[in-house]
Amino acid sequence: MVARSVIDKTRKKYNTSVAEVDTQEAHQILTLGIAVVSGEHSHAQNMLDDIIRFMERSTEAELVSVIVL
Repeated sequence: MVARSVIDKTRKKYNTSVAEVDTQEAHQILTLGIAVVSGEHSHAQNMLDDIIRFMERSTEAELVSVIVL
């Protein structure tokens, strides 16, 4: 339920692709994949930074780590 809420809020606010990946069977651990597309690297990076800040402020879950590929 927390996963769905965080995913839906992020998709709605940022119009981006978000999916639960990797730890779907683990309880109390949520791993999300986020994809943004832009013609400029700086714009894509700014979007990802905004999304991360948004998730950090979420009261539904604690953001523990971020890996950017």
